[in-house]
Amino acid sequence: MGSRPVVQQQNRGEAVGGGVKQKNMAAEGRNRRALGDIGNLVTARGIDGKPLPQISRPVTRGFCAQLLANAQAAVPENNKKAVAVNVEGAVVVGGAIAGKRAAAQRPAQKKVTVKPEPESVIEISPDTEEEVQKEKPANRKKESEGSSRKKTQTLTSILTARSKAACGLSDKPKEQIVDIDAADVNNELAVVEYVEDIYKFYKEVEHESRVHIYMDMQPEINERMRAILIDWLIEVHHKFELMPETLYLTINIVDRYLSMKTVLRKELQLVGISAMLMASKYEEIWAPEVNDFVCISDSAYTHEQVLIMEKRILGELEWNLTVPTPYVFLVRFIKASVPDQDMENMGYFLGELGMMNYATLMYCPSMVAASAVYAARCTLNKSPVWNETLKLHTGFSEPQLMDCAKLLVSSHSMAAESKLKVIYRKYSNSERGAVALLPPAKSLLAATT
Repeated sequence: MGSRPVVQQQNRGEAVGGGVKQKNMAAEGRNRRALGDIGNLVTARGIDGKPLPQISRPVTRGFCAQLLANAQAAVPENNKKAVAVNVEGAVVVGGAIAGKRAAAQRPAQKKVTVKPEPESVIEISPDTEEEVQKEKPANRKKESEGSSRKKTQTLTSILTARSKAACGLSDKPKEQIVDIDAADVNNELAVVEYVEDIYKFYKEVEHESRVHIYMDMQPEINERMRAILIDWLIEVHHKFELMPETLYLTINIVDRYLSMKTVLRKELQLVGISAMLMASKYEEIWAPEVNDFVCISDSAYTHEQVLIMEKRILGELEWNLTVPTPYVFLVRFIKASVPDQDMENMGYFLGELGMMNYATLMYCPSMVAASAVYAARCTLNKSPVWNETLKLHTGFSEPQLMDCAKLLVSSHSMAAESKLKVIYRKYSNSERGAVALLPPAKSLLAATT
């Protein structure tokens, strides 16, 4: 029985391919039942004897006619009568069931006629509008909720705002930062395009040339001797009518050299005049000559001694004279204070007092300059004492400047009674607004006691 279907299936295949025995095969298919496993060509059962999944759609006459029409349309005209169509495991030839051989040859014919499922078409209607809204991003929902919350004011917020207004604690508008370089746009010497970068660089490198406490390594020199030397150098600077930059650079050179080398007491003045000679060559257009310094020192040193000391100092400093001194920052910070003439004179007065005070060496040059401006504003009762513009350009807040400012105000309070009165007399002159005669800042002095 198993060999007979194989022979018949081969003959049936020859009948379909050649078109000779088609009617006999169709008649034989109608007279007997189609087997589930006809040979090895179409396997209806698996290895274990379990049936394989079959087509779930029932075979009807309309469905057979449709498959037959589709099959006939896919072959040439001369072969239309011998078309085989697979229906439920059987082959329909010319409308009859012929067997199962063509089932393996046309498995994809059914897929051609399958229509797309209606689920792929999404239609938005009023009924599904809520579902679409749920699929929107969560941030849109939060934005809508946030906007609705902003519009509503709670009773607590209203009462809090009224309480602050009654106590004078209501939020004030933020203070505007003044553009201090707006007036110098057309001034090429002000280099407005680069001034911010220049001072940013100064703030970065000021610690490289910063002088620290050094009196412990000097056996013959003390703080009092240093103050006497600086008081005399300020007088020489005023007599020669030199630039302010020259004075500050001179003191910087003296302190840097004293922090590196041990100096005898008899050579301290020589270090001072040699430092001023170098600073004058660096800053001035017409610098004083060596003989001028020899004469101003009452011939205490010779011409050769001054030149030898100059060479020695340059060797120790490695010829590095381009350093940011307190004056560099003082000019910028006073400008940020939007000053009048008294404010400018008071800032320079306190800056020179701080330069002569040895204790200010513990602070960096920018902090000394900012503290001088802060103490000057306190002395002149400027309001506000410290604002956002000054905080931006100095980089310091008011509490950071308090200790150094107290030190400068203390020097101001003792200037009139001190034996070293060169700075006091210099700024007691009416040409400089006589700012030295003004009473020191009482608020800072009260904080020191």
